[in-house]
Amino acid sequence: MEAYKTFITSLKAVHESPDIYPKSSDVEVFVSSFFDLLFRNEAGEQQVDVEASLNLTFAYLTACLLPSTLGEDNNLNNVLTGLRSRLPALYSRLLLDAAAIEKGDPAAVSTKEVIHTYPGFLAISYYRLAHELAQENVAILPRMITEIAHSKTGIDIHPKATIGESFFIDHGTGIVIGETTQIGSHVKMYQGVTLGALSVEKEFASTKRHPTIENGVVIYAGATILGGGTIIGENSIIGGNTWITQSVPSNSRVTHTSEITIKSRSSYV
Repeated sequence: MEAYKTFITSLKAVHESPDIYPKSSDVEVFVSSFFDLLFRNEAGEQQVDVEASLNLTFAYLTACLLPSTLGEDNNLNNVLTGLRSRLPALYSRLLLDAAAIEKGDPAAVSTKEVIHTYPGFLAISYYRLAHELAQENVAILPRMITEIAHSKTGIDIHPKATIGESFFIDHGTGIVIGETTQIGSHVKMYQGVTLGALSVEKEFASTKRHPTIENGVVIYAGATILGGGTIIGENSIIGGNTWITQSVPSNSRVTHTSEITIKSRSSYV
């Protein structure tokens, strides 16, 4: 709490200078404080003071959501009202994410462990908060939040990507999820997965460039799935190190086959 008070005080200069964006270090203090408060009672085992967390969140947002961070058709009051109405649902979705990880990972001891130690959950949490801000046309700040998660975990999720409930990232290092990616519910993803674009030409910036992953899909380590028209059908399994640029029907299993030869060491002597 003391760190948060110091942080709010440090924002006075920003509040008086509407052309200045918040510092990355300040944003990091805010986000970590927000989630510490939100999960202080260990994922709902006791009554969580969501309202207190919201109040602190909005103290920050009031100071940092400056005219320079908003779209032309938006204003601070509209942003705050919209976020306040949706943040309780955000909390509920995060509990579903934590439960999905605890249920799906044999190494997970408890939901408490997931919330406080799992890099996949941290990346998802930061993404979900950033996504709500992006939905309100807030500039810069959503990317600052997801880039903090990126630096901490090696997981790169664009705040404008769309991700459904009960999302499970296992290990996670090296995952890239692009801006126009659409991911359904109950999707499980391992380290090194790329959900990317076939082209990075600037002229395609306003088009859907990244794939759609439907409900219940499992994507194993090192898989690369590219293209805005690429759809991975529900309940499919995408094997490790596969390269996919075309749609896959529901209930499919996609694998990459490589030949491995095993010989006795004596044959090389």
